[in-house]
Amino acid sequence: MSGGRRLPPEMREEFQKPVGYDISEEDLAHINANHKIIAVGDVVSLTMRKNGIVPLLSVYDGYTERRELTEFADLVKNEGWAETSVANPAGEITSELEDAVRNALAGESGRIIRVEGEEDLALLPCVLYAPEGAVVVYGWPGRGMKAVDTDGPTRTRIARMYDMMEE
Repeated sequence: MSGGRRLPPEMREEFQKPVGYDISEEDLAHINANHKIIAVGDVVSLTMRKNGIVPLLSVYDGYTERRELTEFADLVKNEGWAETSVANPAGEITSELEDAVRNALAGESGRIIRVEGEEDLALLPCVLYAPEGAVVVYGWPGRGMKAVDTDGPTRTRIARMYDMMEE
C-alpha cells in the first residue's frame, strides 16, 4: 500500500454494500474466545469494552451516525488509555491512518486510534493488516454490527476495493 487513497464518487455505491456477516452483542463473546478481534466504530468499541472484551485494536472518531458520541472517548480518557490520533477526511484512507493501523497491529504503538474526521473506510486497512484468523467488527448504521473474517477470500475482496480507490 502507498500513501493515501480517495474514494471516487462513482464507486460510492459499491462501497456502501456490506462486507461480512451480521453479528449480535451475544455473539461477541464467542468470537473473542476464538479469535483476535478488531473494533471499528464508537458503538462497537464501547460495546466490546462493556462486555469485557479488549480488542486487539479499536478505531473510533467520536461520532455515530453523524451525531457526537463521547461515551467511548470519555472511557479512553478516564481510564488513561493511550491512543494515537490521526487525520482522515470522509471518503479517504490517509497514509497517516494506514500507518497507525499497521503499527498498532504490529504492536509498535497504541491499540486505540482516534480518527479526526471519518473512520468509515478504516475497515479496509484493518482487514488488510490484521493477523490471519482475526475478525474485524464494525458498525452498520441503523442495522447493528457486521463481522469480517480476515481469511484469503475476504482479504482479496478488500484489496480489490482498496485498489479501486484513487491514489
